[in-house]
Amino acid sequence: MKVIKLMVLLGVTLGLLTSGWNMPGIAYAESQSKCPVMGGKIDEKIFADYQGKRIYFCCTGCLEEFKKDPEGYLKKMEAEGITPAKAP
Repeated sequence: MKVIKLMVLLGVTLGLLTSGWNMPGIAYAESQSKCPVMGGKIDEKIFADYQGKRIYFCCTGCLEEFKKDPEGYLKKMEAEGITPAKAP
């Protein structure tokens, strides 16, 4: 009986999470779609690989700006719920 209750509870929980229900305090990361420096649309040809992460930019000027303070920009992305892609 305990196994059945556990399976039902697990099924309901997974169903709620996958249907878009958001639990308080849990942030869902999204992939990067905007430049962390200027906020423009990213160009996937312009990127930096930093600590195993690939960060995309809208222009080469933003890439150079990122290089001045990569940790600051990564913290900004994290605060916005954005997860950089893994560098190959």
